[in-house]
Amino acid sequence: MTETEIAIEESKTPTSRTTRFAEWLMAREERRQEKESNLEGLMKLNFLVSTATLIAVAGASTLNYLMIAWAWI
Repeated sequence: MTETEIAIEESKTPTSRTTRFAEWLMAREERRQEKESNLEGLMKLNFLVSTATLIAVAGASTLNYLMIAWAWI
């Protein structure tokens, strides 16, 4: 193959700079969504720990109010 044929063959491949950039953007968006789902889990854990702390400090009546609040969410 000559240099011209190699250059033509390379230009036919779909891995142009634009394609690689688009793939990178899509991968970055997927990682961002994974982080957001991790944050949702941490928020639920925070609510659970806060609830347990309130129950330990204030007693079972707090649990009733928190269950009502949870039903509203």
